[in-house]
Amino acid sequence: MPSATRPATKGSSKDSVAARRSPPAKTARGGAAKTAAKRAAKPAATPATKRSATAAAKSPKPTADPLGRYGAKRQFHITPEPPAERVASAALSGQLLYVIQKHWASRLHYDFRLELDGVLLSWAVPRGPSFDPKEKRMAVHVEDHPVPYGSFEGTIPPKQYGAGTVIVWDRGTWTPVGDPHAGMAAGKLVFDLHGEKLAGRWELVRIAKPGDKQDPWMLFKKRDAWARPTTEYDVIAALPDSVIAKPLGLVEEREPRGLESTPVGPTHAEVATDLSLARKAKLPTALSPQLATAASSLPPGRWALEPKWDGYRLLTRIEDGKARLFTRNGHDWTRKMPTLATAIEQLGITEAWLDGEIVVLDAHGAPEFNALQNAIDAGRNDEIVYFLFDVPYLGGMDLRAVPWAARRAALRGLIGPEAPERIRFSQDFDVPAAQMLEAARAMRLEGIVAKRVDAPYVSARTDSWLKLKGSRRQEFVVIGFNDRANAPGEVGSLLLGYFEGGVLHYAGNVGTGWDHRTGSDLHTRLQKIEIDKPQVDAADVKPGRWGRRTAGGERWVRPELVVEVQFGEWTPEGRVRHSIYKGLRTDKAATEVSREPDAVAAPAAKKRTTGITVTNPERVIDPSTGLRKIDVVRYYESVADWLLPHLKNRPVSLVRAPDGITGELFFQKHPDSKMPGLRTLDPALWPAHGALLAVDNAKALVAAAQMNVVEFHTWNSTTQAIDKPDRMVFDLDPGDGVNWKAVQEAAQLMHAMLDALGLKGWLKTSGGKGLHVVVPLAPRLGYAEVKAFSKAVVEHMARTIPQMFVAVPGAKNRVGRIFVDYLRNGHAATTAAAFSARSRPGLGVSMPISWDQLHGLKSSAQWTIANAREYLSFVKDDPWTDYWTTRQTLTAARKVLQTT
Repeated sequence: MPSATRPATKGSSKDSVAARRSPPAKTARGGAAKTAAKRAAKPAATPATKRSATAAAKSPKPTADPLGRYGAKRQFHITPEPPAERVASAALSGQLLYVIQKHWASRLHYDFRLELDGVLLSWAVPRGPSFDPKEKRMAVHVEDHPVPYGSFEGTIPPKQYGAGTVIVWDRGTWTPVGDPHAGMAAGKLVFDLHGEKLAGRWELVRIAKPGDKQDPWMLFKKRDAWARPTTEYDVIAALPDSVIAKPLGLVEEREPRGLESTPVGPTHAEVATDLSLARKAKLPTALSPQLATAASSLPPGRWALEPKWDGYRLLTRIEDGKARLFTRNGHDWTRKMPTLATAIEQLGITEAWLDGEIVVLDAHGAPEFNALQNAIDAGRNDEIVYFLFDVPYLGGMDLRAVPWAARRAALRGLIGPEAPERIRFSQDFDVPAAQMLEAARAMRLEGIVAKRVDAPYVSARTDSWLKLKGSRRQEFVVIGFNDRANAPGEVGSLLLGYFEGGVLHYAGNVGTGWDHRTGSDLHTRLQKIEIDKPQVDAADVKPGRWGRRTAGGERWVRPELVVEVQFGEWTPEGRVRHSIYKGLRTDKAATEVSREPDAVAAPAAKKRTTGITVTNPERVIDPSTGLRKIDVVRYYESVADWLLPHLKNRPVSLVRAPDGITGELFFQKHPDSKMPGLRTLDPALWPAHGALLAVDNAKALVAAAQMNVVEFHTWNSTTQAIDKPDRMVFDLDPGDGVNWKAVQEAAQLMHAMLDALGLKGWLKTSGGKGLHVVVPLAPRLGYAEVKAFSKAVVEHMARTIPQMFVAVPGAKNRVGRIFVDYLRNGHAATTAAAFSARSRPGLGVSMPISWDQLHGLKSSAQWTIANAREYLSFVKDDPWTDYWTTRQTLTAARKVLQTT
């Protein structure tokens, strides 16, 4: 076929990774801000551009056989993959082919491929693409593939390169922006995608550095009409299946948005030298700091991320080269920290206001808040380090109206390599917020602060500075205390409060986090301000209100002392839970202490396709994995087509976890008006009990997940014949000391037993420790008869193989053995439905499987809500297909059992 590639568009993107980072600046000490800006704007090679140039220089040159590496890795008489044959034309009606294949090899990843010069340029993307421009995804450049590979789906046999299953996750065409050959050579490829799942403008940027064995790039979405935050839409989770098995049509035709560029703000580089809003002004006598607002995620915009230092806010006023230090409330602390003031003066700045945070670092380089308080109290200010992050005034120029990035460029130039070690520039980072927050947690930092790169400096709490904390933490007012048991000179616990509308409210207790010395010091301080009655809101003064720890032994104080406390969560009553004392806050007035909101710009509510609003989506359901409520909701929405047939017309019991799986769990069997779509069944189905529930559609499923439902359990009968079960369940429940191999063997024996009885059974994991064997029945017998038969089967197995099976319930009875739970077959008894999550660490899923898969299972919780839907996208044949049409009776099986 003749070659017919789409003409390349002239020009190239201007907002590369290198351009988004402001270059280092050298600023004259005490010089005008404009001079500083000119020097800061001087072009300089960044680490990113140096790495790209190095990688480009060492990249292999095109060869006469670009598919040589592809062919050398494969044995085509074994693998079903297309041979290494180069084509001389573009595919798909004369346009350049684009395809993403989902490949479950040793681990799941996505292979991103772009056709060029008769081959498919290929990158392995471990986490897959994202429509969120903030999500930079690693993409390792691998060998070119033949163009026919773009339609390959199948299983690469074991011991072959890339052994595993491949599906075509997305396909379409791509249009390069500029010359793609030059882009590949330079390590910067910009292009538009026209796929069934992806659309809009994207970019690949090489990030390789000298010595790399691989050729790593980053794939990310450009800011345009198609960009969407991950909190709103995760294309990987929303559309996990093959577009060959389930074609979607072009996304541009389904959801036309256009490809026009719609940036949400200027880049870091674009504002780094913008000092047009600076104005001449006298040095302000006083200056209040800009404060950050609590948030759990970032709204659209261009943001830079800084560490949130665990210390005291400190502003420095420099006049005629002399430095004075002020707290956030304007208290002069220069005499408290004279050596720090001297160190600042060594910067050689004549006139300025500097903004930053003072900390004391531990042996690992992490801030230690209590050590800072001790250093201040003991006058050991030589230990204090000052991290500077802003300069609202410099050299006769008021910079408060100047964009943040331009102020930062000026500040960077003030702190050169000759600056005192204890005066440091607080670095900012252009990385995804989740990645930065994870790094902050690993470094034991309090969290991160996000700042709009184009925002002015405002002496107030604003939403252009947002603080995202790794754990919940804030200041509280001490309203009382009690003595430590057997040590009356020490504090046993502190009673906490906060102000709201001028009224002081009780916020719970804290009783850990201090040593003997601190406990004694707190006791001494609090005794001096002790009073007779609590000064909190009258509604809080009730018997037992103060908690068990302090019941009857409360001693009240004037609300003057401020402490910082880390805690796990707020209870519905407004009390902190799992609290830990971090230190005193002598820099903050008690009247300023209020309850900080959990979020200001979080995706707190999202209208989904099912029409359900998801509240508190970031609430952690499983602390062991960090899986959130939104993850549970998305899972159930994604498996609705698989799960609903197992729920249809069956009474359900719901396991709800409003405080996560480590909190209180409870069953719900009866209607709740807060769950739209759930069907209330006829009360006559279960006389003398409340009406039962049924979940018959995706909206009801998601509504239940929104109301913190984790598990769905169903009866063994349907509403058409409520007293006659249409299935029988054998739940293999291993006791202590039983390994997984024994569970697998027990399931095989159960399978053999059913075969001997002339019954067919289907297998599924429980999502916990065991396995479920489900036997479909014709609904002819009552519950009592079915239960009696199942019990007889289990008792027979226990008599025959007593070293493995036990027929008596109870943890003590099944130590080292497996109890085959026949009690699931009683009237109104329920079993976790297929595809239901389980409220156990990891949030395992009850997954239907074939008997042939049993020997390869690693555990019953092999699939979780995090990977189950991905697994299902590779399942070609439903192992339970025949289950739905199989109707068996127990007539013959009873006779066989009696003679066994």
